[in-house]
Amino acid sequence: MNKFEKRTPEAREALLALAAVREQSSQAPDAPLKIRVGDSGDADPIAIPRDVVEILIDALDGIASGHGGTNKPKEAELSVTQAAEVLYKDVSHVIELIEKNEIPHRMVGNHPRLRVQDVMDYRSVSHIRRRAVLDQLVADAQEQNMGY
Repeated sequence: MNKFEKRTPEAREALLALAAVREQSSQAPDAPLKIRVGDSGDADPIAIPRDVVEILIDALDGIASGHGGTNKPKEAELSVTQAAEVLYKDVSHVIELIEKNEIPHRMVGNHPRLRVQDVMDYRSVSHIRRRAVLDQLVADAQEQNMGY
């Protein structure tokens, strides 16, 4: 799994994350979070700074809502290189997609930026199109008794 693919949390993980978010929200807003790492109850708790706690709460909230720990805003943007990684394509291919207006983008200086949601939508549509072409090829091969 690469860094852009999401793993859907299991129901148990989502419930544990939701419980952790609720527990933390009942704490004093400026108090550091203290956690025990591992399964042993005799380990000393580790104090987590408040800024990091907010990031952890966002991740737990994402897990609790079924997003696999990511709560990226719909407005998050990718560079062309990052979009190429998500799509498993070359940078030049992504630039061609931009030039053909197949993926919406905006320019920041001379650099195109693509919304994460737009890239993921293109990836989904592209997968559906590829699947349809493969299904048609299989159907044609079976119709012509090619042994498939």
